Amino acid sequence: MHEAQPSQTAIMAAAARAAHLVVDHEPFIFRDTVAATLLGERAEEPLGYHRAHGDHVVLSGTRAQVTARSHYAERRLAEPGRDGLEQYVVLGAGLDTFAYRSEAAGLRVFEVDHPATQRWKRELADAAGLGQPEGLTFVPVDFESGDLMDGLRAAGFDPGKRALVSWLGVAMYLTPEAIAATFAVVGRFAPGSELVMEYALPPALRDERGSAYAGFALPAAAERGEPWLSFFTPDELSALLKQHGLEVVEHVRQADCVDPGLWERSDALRPADLCRLARAAVPRA
Repeated sequence: MHEAQPSQTAIMAAAARAAHLVVDHEPFIFRDTVAATLLGERAEEPLGYHRAHGDHVVLSGTRAQVTARSHYAERRLAEPGRDGLEQYVVLGAGLDTFAYRSEAAGLRVFEVDHPATQRWKRELADAAGLGQPEGLTFVPVDFESGDLMDGLRAAGFDPGKRALVSWLGVAMYLTPEAIAATFAVVGRFAPGSELVMEYALPPALRDERGSAYAGFALPAAAERGEPWLSFFTPDELSALLKQHGLEVVEHVRQADCVDPGLWERSDALRPADLCRLARAAVPRA
């Protein structure tokens, strides 16, 4: 994220979620009915690309990636046993729209992101007439240099109460040191708190479709000043999470993020094994 310009990654992710409802066929993997509204005029160009070239491995791959991971993370909020959960933390929120779509009563949403990204998002929301939903709190933090726990506490987050934390499409852009520092904070949350994190695989573990996607997407990300910096095997990530007090529950391939029937499609969406989700929890006593 550069101070002088919006995050292109955030724009691309939001546009892909919006394009899924326009370009792809039912059954939809994920319904983000607010992304296009939030983007406003910025939606026109990327949506045009998806309409014109939607079968390309990068565009279809991006739609598959962002819809599958969002489906999985938001489903965790609705899982049995979520009674009493009052806090949802979205790390590196970008243009996430959960708080604008949610009807969950009593759930506080803490969006954590770079201060410049949050200023830009709030400007977009105001321009779109979305304002700030009740229950949403913005937490400005730079993951590479800021103190996540201090930022959350200042915003009213209670580390003594359980929380669900989602961290999607972010870690690959951070250094391993920044990732470890974030784990150290989440590992101090209340027992029973849970983290859903997306991470990138090293080349040797990618499947054919994941390698093809990476061959286009990673050089493009570096060119726009947002290079991928961190890659983990599942075992490496599990060890790092455990080092900071988090126990891995499962590693999830993109193909397994949603019901298998949702991949029986007539459009171009297919799962790729380039990024996976790790679900980890703060152990209960």
